[in-house]
Amino acid sequence: MAKRTVAEQYVDILVRTGVRRLYGVVGDSLNPVVDAVRRNAAIDWIQVRHEETAAFAAGAEAQLTGTLAACAGSCGPGHVHLINGLYDAHRSMAPVLALASHIPSSEIGTSYFQETHPERLFQECSHYCELISHPQQMPRVLQTAVQYAVGRSGVSVVALPGDIASRPAPERAEEHALVTSRPTVRPGDEEIDRLARMVNAAERVTLFCGRGCAGAHEEVMAFAELLKAPVGHALRGKEWIQYDNPYDVGMSGLLGYGAAYEATHECDLLILLGTDFPYGAFLPADVRTVQVDVRAEHLGRRSKLDLAVWGDVRETLRCLTPKVHPKTDRRFLDRMLRKHADALEGVVKAYTRRVDRHIPIHPEYVASVLDEEAADDAVFTVDTGMCNVWAARYLSPNGRRRMIGSFTHGSMANALPQAIGAQFLDRRRQVISMSGDGGFTMLMGDFLTLVQYDLPVKVILFNNSALSMVELEMLVAGLPSYGTGYRNPDFARIARAAGVYGERVEKPKNLRSALRAALRHKGPALLDIVTDPNALSIPPKIKAEMVTGFALSASKMVLAGGVGKMVQMARSNLRHVPRP
Repeated sequence: MAKRTVAEQYVDILVRTGVRRLYGVVGDSLNPVVDAVRRNAAIDWIQVRHEETAAFAAGAEAQLTGTLAACAGSCGPGHVHLINGLYDAHRSMAPVLALASHIPSSEIGTSYFQETHPERLFQECSHYCELISHPQQMPRVLQTAVQYAVGRSGVSVVALPGDIASRPAPERAEEHALVTSRPTVRPGDEEIDRLARMVNAAERVTLFCGRGCAGAHEEVMAFAELLKAPVGHALRGKEWIQYDNPYDVGMSGLLGYGAAYEATHECDLLILLGTDFPYGAFLPADVRTVQVDVRAEHLGRRSKLDLAVWGDVRETLRCLTPKVHPKTDRRFLDRMLRKHADALEGVVKAYTRRVDRHIPIHPEYVASVLDEEAADDAVFTVDTGMCNVWAARYLSPNGRRRMIGSFTHGSMANALPQAIGAQFLDRRRQVISMSGDGGFTMLMGDFLTLVQYDLPVKVILFNNSALSMVELEMLVAGLPSYGTGYRNPDFARIARAAGVYGERVEKPKNLRSALRAALRHKGPALLDIVTDPNALSIPPKIKAEMVTGFALSASKMVLAGGVGKMVQMARSNLRHVPRP
């Protein structure tokens, strides 16, 4: 009987950790591992068209399940292509194990064909990155990599030369029990008592919540009710905290809306719950601030803290709430709620009304209708750029829907690959890729992955023939837009040529029926929606002396109502808001 190879041992350990798919592109040095997958009924090889897609898909799986997912790239260019998706997974705290296949071990260090140094290459986008240069390092190196990825919620990379993968695995190697889930972290009693004293002494408390509030919705709501505290959120906290939230005052940051900015600046105690919010300019400098986070390295790196609390949000609130005195004064909360309601009624919703005759179609209108037509448990994957804006403003979380994107890394082209990973998890669940034309075309080859595996992903393509977010950035900087336009084809025809459902929508009166048809279609579908290229575009004339003022006023508009008020500066939207 043939001995088990290192490649077979590698695959067996993946299966033991619960990995059921290995995303990648086959290639010479990777062939022993791919063949081991072929012979193991408990795991599938998912053949994508680009390794970047493999890493994004694995990252999406890990974000949706909280468990380990895996991808692989062949030597040299193959594993180099993984890097961008691994950066995204790592910054999203998604436990992903990447196999970086390597050149023959005897050739390492000789500038051999396709040689790289993966143990150096992946250092910045992983918690653990090691080269297996001898079979005796297995299974310890792989088991260590798994425990780093799971235990620290991020990426681990194992570099494995193809010739080593083909050799016999070491006999009597210890394959110990593996860590497959994270524990909760409780703060110390001293920190809980200090925080309780600060809360009890404050008159106006605001909670600002991030992704770390996942699983803590009930505790956050109970705490807000106890304190009569407004609750704002970052983009990654939206899906966890916005629904069933009578204290919601919206979102702060570059995509912000509502009264979250005012609530964080007008309180006398701000509590940051599970957020590593990156935009320090939107946080107050003169308000007492507490941060609660399960990652100690996140504490205080964005803002000056009066108290840093190392702990899981849910466990922290469970310990803290019994020590806090109830507050009865609702004046601060009610004032913030009124400001928030005014912003939503007068600003954000204005761009989804009376648009049934506007051609090209308003992208805000598309997002609004999509929100109404999508399933209650849909998974939305969102491209970076203006799709982030529309998702932040118009998608309604409900505790069952999920929304993922490259919210921390900010990569283009993430939505379609992440939709692939999400759909493989559950073919019966509705998965919607909110794709911009720039992001979609960057990795458009993997639309064929939907075809190959008959994945019923629905690609909703916001096609404005431009990089609109970049145009906005240029506008704020006082620069004319340049190099941002695209000459696009009819993407629906491309979809039909590939053998799947495709439809192009150019008139708003056809939008809802087209969305319904695409969402109900049994297999993959692409809806090419021609949207307004002037939404958030630079005005036709801008004077040099206006640049600084515009940048300042643009920031204020984001804070006051986000897209709604900024859109009045684009010609296509002036009819909704009187000229100042």
